[in-house]
Amino acid sequence: MTRLLMIVDVQNDFCEGGALGIEGGHTVAEHIDRYARAHADDYDAIVLTQDFHQPGSDNGGHFADEPDFQDTWPVHCVAGTSGGELHPLIAALSDDLEVIRVRKGYGMPAYSGMEGVIGDPSSGGPTESFAEWVAEHEDVQADVTGLALDFCVQATARDLVAAGARVRVLTDLSAAVHPAASAELLEDLERHGILTGTSDQNTPSA
Repeated sequence: MTRLLMIVDVQNDFCEGGALGIEGGHTVAEHIDRYARAHADDYDAIVLTQDFHQPGSDNGGHFADEPDFQDTWPVHCVAGTSGGELHPLIAALSDDLEVIRVRKGYGMPAYSGMEGVIGDPSSGGPTESFAEWVAEHEDVQADVTGLALDFCVQATARDLVAAGARVRVLTDLSAAVHPAASAELLEDLERHGILTGTSDQNTPSA
C-alpha cells in the first residue's frame, strides 16, 4: 500500500491577490499546512503539484488575451515568477518535510497532476513522469487537497482513479473557482468512484 497526500497547485497566483486568485486560497494554504504537519506520518509520500507554464509562450493556447475562463486563461503561474511560486506556507512545508515536487503545463495546457513530471522541465535536466511513478507503486491510496476544487483538484482525482488508485478529496482543504456548483461537483466525483470527506476524518483514503 502507498498512501499519498496530494497538495495541488497552492500557488500565489491562485490565492487572493494573484492573477487567478480564488476566494479562500490563503485559508486553504493555512489549513493544509497545519494538516500536513500533524499527519505527515500517516502518509508514505507528500506530493506537491505546481502549475509551471513556459515564459514567452501561450502554452499551447492555454493563455489568451480574451480568455473564456474555462479552456483559456490570463497569464498565470509562469515559471520563474513570484505568481508561480508556491504559497509561502506550502513552500516552508516543502522545506521542512520530505516532499515530491511535480510540475505541469510547461508549454502546454495541463490540469491534472498526473500530466506532470518530477523535476524541473525548464532546466533541461532529467525528469520523470508522475503517472509512471504512480504506476510503479502498488495499491495507491491518495487524499487530494488544494486549488482549485473544480479544475485541477478534480482533474487530478479523476486521473488517479483512472490509474487504479483509491482517492478521497478533502473538501475542507480545497476551494473552488465556482463555489455555488460545489455540491453538484462532489456528487459527480462520487459517481466516478472518488470519496469525499474532511480532514477530521483522518484515516487516509479509508
